[in-house]
Amino acid sequence: MNQPRRIYKITFFNQDQLYEIYARQVSQGGLMGFVEVEELLFGERSQVVVDPSEERLKVEFDGVRRTYIPMHAVVRIDEVEKEGHGRILSPEGEAKVTPFPHTLYPPGSNPKKP
Repeated sequence: MNQPRRIYKITFFNQDQLYEIYARQVSQGGLMGFVEVEELLFGERSQVVVDPSEERLKVEFDGVRRTYIPMHAVVRIDEVEKEGHGRILSPEGEAKVTPFPHTLYPPGSNPKKP
């Protein structure tokens, strides 16, 4: 029997921006502490309307067969029925997600002691 291929939506933080990408394979991988993502999916190139964030993703991941995402940067991984549009979001704007783990004090700060 021919089973439908699974599609995963991976949401993760990269350089203070929230990324949403789609892929066919996700696994724990061979590197400790990383999620292995293979067969990245992007929307059709023949569309009339072009999403700038998806185009940026296509350029950033051009030629990438497999990527490793640090586990602490992953917000969630969903198995979905169909492929959506990958995008990059600014955490201040559309996204209402706080990265985990989050440091209590920024590097170089000296918290006041009571």
